[in-house]
Amino acid sequence: MNNKMTFERSHCPITIVLDTLGDKWTLLVIRDLVLGKRRYQEFMASPERIASNILANRLKKLEAAGLVTRKTYQGNPARYEYLLTRKGKGLEPVLEAIIVWGQKHYPGSKRFPRVEHR
Repeated sequence: MNNKMTFERSHCPITIVLDTLGDKWTLLVIRDLVLGKRRYQEFMASPERIASNILANRLKKLEAAGLVTRKTYQGNPARYEYLLTRKGKGLEPVLEAIIVWGQKHYPGSKRFPRVEHR
């Protein structure tokens, strides 16, 4: 694997992170992964109602960035589970900080519950 980074705009860490995570949907997909969602239909059931084509695009983008890994759980038809990598799990404290800030400045906002798997 080539570890050489290519920078779309500049070498600023904020710019680099925004190039990966800075759209309307990507952090919400990460949020759902942190909460335990794994399967496509679980992501589709989120209240923000992401379009299927956008979800597929964001999952591919996150996989290409090394934040998510995809694992087959059914062969025919092929169905996948998505899991955070170590790099992806590193975003958990970032999301926690956003939640704390959001709850402080937007009273009435609520955390979503974790998803339990059998």
